[in-house]
Amino acid sequence: MNNKIASRRVSHSRRRGQPVERDWRQHHNQGVWREVQEERRQESIPRGVCLSMCPIRELQDREAQNLLHRFEVLSGTERERWPRADPSGVVKEYARPAAGKDSTRPSDLRPPAVLLKTVFYLVDNIAASPTLRPWTEVYDFVFDRLRSVRQDMIIQRVSGADCVAVLERTVRFLIYASYRLCGEPLRLYDPRINDTHLQESLSWLLECYTSGKHPNQEEFQALGLLYNLGSSRATQHTMELPERIRSSPVMHLALSVSRAFMERNPVRLLRLAHSLDFLQSCALHRHLVTCRRDLLLIYSHGHSSKNCRFPLHKLSHILALDVPLTNQLCQAHGVEVHGDSVVFSKTTFTEPEAGKLQCAHFHDLVDRKQRDLTVGSIIHGCT
Repeated sequence: MNNKIASRRVSHSRRRGQPVERDWRQHHNQGVWREVQEERRQESIPRGVCLSMCPIRELQDREAQNLLHRFEVLSGTERERWPRADPSGVVKEYARPAAGKDSTRPSDLRPPAVLLKTVFYLVDNIAASPTLRPWTEVYDFVFDRLRSVRQDMIIQRVSGADCVAVLERTVRFLIYASYRLCGEPLRLYDPRINDTHLQESLSWLLECYTSGKHPNQEEFQALGLLYNLGSSRATQHTMELPERIRSSPVMHLALSVSRAFMERNPVRLLRLAHSLDFLQSCALHRHLVTCRRDLLLIYSHGHSSKNCRFPLHKLSHILALDVPLTNQLCQAHGVEVHGDSVVFSKTTFTEPEAGKLQCAHFHDLVDRKQRDLTVGSIIHGCT
């Protein structure tokens, strides 16, 4: 009798264990299946084998079709009918995806280490060159070749330290360019195109940071916030960052600037702006026109009185401009200036005519911070 009960108990326990064992096997098989799929996916990803900055086939084609950029021409052959290519200076150009064109050929793709070497060449030998002019042409060349670098990274699904290093220098270059080329004719520099590529590169970089700790993360989180002041998306992203990042000095300053902007407190924002470094000021500079306009509007209401005289030199200090530029800014907004005094009136404040105020003329706050910084040190982050 006892043996029968024991036998039933054993068989019952086995029946109970069967689903558990089946679930384990199913889970294990799913894990193996995922590993196999990942291996297949990795095998299907193109791997570049081009060890030069430009594939030999493209170099030969562009040389034969006389499509070399002047920065890529071999010294001494510039005046020839068919200038020759400098193998050490030709860089793969960006090509739009086209039907029937294979952009995944390994011989046309540069591996991550070569892509990073290419970026260093573009920064040190082109962007930072004291002899290559005008800088609008330098920008156009570097912009296109950096775009080609990112294209190679996307095709090969590059990640890791090399990807981060490339994107960090790309973001710094585009932020610096947004300041340096501000006010240039649209045919030479399009701020909207620059902004589009800057936002895409910055978004990609911040996504890379989620994979682990990176030494420059605080710097670029702050740059992203300063560049996108007033953006609810940028603010929300910042609030979701770990406390150790948000509490860092550079992020604390950027958050204070952002808060002043959201609260429409231009006086505090401009005061905080003095504490920003050069590249941070470049990121902020596109918001300064709005900030100074808001300040004059607030003062036009707060100090609106015929008998009230506001010292011009004090206003210029608050606006972070010299006296002549402060005078020009006031006149553009209908604010009267009598000698060394400013007369605010809420009835005379006006919006300036389109194109009357050029942002590039009001860069004093940023210009003073560049001092002896070189373009190379700015883009490499050696400031």
